[in-house]
Amino acid sequence: MARGVEWDFDPSLARIEDLMDVLGQPQRAYPVIHITGTNGKSSTARMIEALLRERGLRTGLSTSPHLTTMRERILIDGEPISAEAFVATYRDVAPYLELVDGKHERRLSYFEVLTAMAYAAFADAPVDVAVVEVGMGGVWDATNVADGTVAVVTPIGLDHTRHLGPTIEDIAAEKAGIIKEGAVAVLAQQPLAAAEVLLRRVVEVGATAAREGLEFGVLGRDLAVGGQLLRLQGLHGVYEEIFLPLFGEHQAGNAACALAAVEAFASGMPSRTGGDLAAATRIAAGEDFEGGDGRLDPALVRSAFAKATSPGRLEVARTGPTVLLDAAHNPMGMAATVAAVTEEFGFTRLVGVLAAAADKDVTGMLEQLEPVLAELIVTRNSTPRSMPPAELAELAAGIFGAERVHVADRLDDAIDRAIGLAEETGEHQGAGVLITGSVVTAGEARTLLRVGEDR
Repeated sequence: MARGVEWDFDPSLARIEDLMDVLGQPQRAYPVIHITGTNGKSSTARMIEALLRERGLRTGLSTSPHLTTMRERILIDGEPISAEAFVATYRDVAPYLELVDGKHERRLSYFEVLTAMAYAAFADAPVDVAVVEVGMGGVWDATNVADGTVAVVTPIGLDHTRHLGPTIEDIAAEKAGIIKEGAVAVLAQQPLAAAEVLLRRVVEVGATAAREGLEFGVLGRDLAVGGQLLRLQGLHGVYEEIFLPLFGEHQAGNAACALAAVEAFASGMPSRTGGDLAAATRIAAGEDFEGGDGRLDPALVRSAFAKATSPGRLEVARTGPTVLLDAAHNPMGMAATVAAVTEEFGFTRLVGVLAAAADKDVTGMLEQLEPVLAELIVTRNSTPRSMPPAELAELAAGIFGAERVHVADRLDDAIDRAIGLAEETGEHQGAGVLITGSVVTAGEARTLLRVGEDR
């Protein structure tokens, strides 16, 4: 933590490349499925990992940012590494940090060190395959010291424009950097401008493109209790009656991308390597083919998706009234959240709690929320980036009207007040609370509401 906050960084791979060299290139010890995009990265990564684990592979999963504990960023076989293992992994890499720091004008960042720890932990396990979500962008993201055999790009929109550029084309060019020579690029449906940039990169590096809506996609979806029932077109066949315990059309698209990514991986990968380094090397070289066309066992697919989780993504934290936690932090993500809430919950009265970073398009998020919220409590989370509640209230009043906006200086007070407002009708079944605005907000609300304490 002494290495600074996550959003303060220098866009360069020089430091992390040097660190990987002195650590012995742990990111080369296993194949990697690499994931970027603006929204849906973590959900897609989790679904990919669930499918791989269901096939009997030993998996590593790295996602960011975390909701409640840094250990969430390094999962092995679907579980966060223990506190003891986390500390041991840090101690393993710590002697090399000062060495690398001394070679550069700027020290290794918080995120670079966590990325190195993840790659080292996966090599030590050892895992058969690592599923790695970028932190931001792609070209210079610390995770990009690995070369993904499969590169997944979830939907791209405007976010992090200060770092990635002001246009969709700029952002797509940064994210396209994870697509490497010989890889399969699994591309979610994109704005035309982003699609053109991504496909140009595919051609330039000699990769292969698999596009949602063409080579794979969602053929049908029906609402179901606790989620949705999907019919998915994969790269190598159609998969029927897939229950996904996640809400929203966007999660169906994420599931289709996850399925295509694992099919692409399975086309040239064994069902299990036993965690053997030599076998992992053969995988990375494309040897030990399963011999099939990449089609997965439909029963395996159904079982994996039925177990899928995505904490903090339209997560039901409690009932009576229903309280939903969602990490949407830009207008594109908030639009998907609003669509899912409208389609799948049917609230007669929905109260919102919003705490968002000041450097985000907060006005855009408020505009998406206004049609579905009866009232809004504005507050802040614990990070210095969080917009002051008074400033947020002023923005919200211009969109909602002052009479629908309430201010709470603390998130716990905001949650209590929102639940009280939702309960005013006395009809708990039709009332709900949506807590959203950032990953930090969703994570802190999870802690306050004591969700997932078993971990």
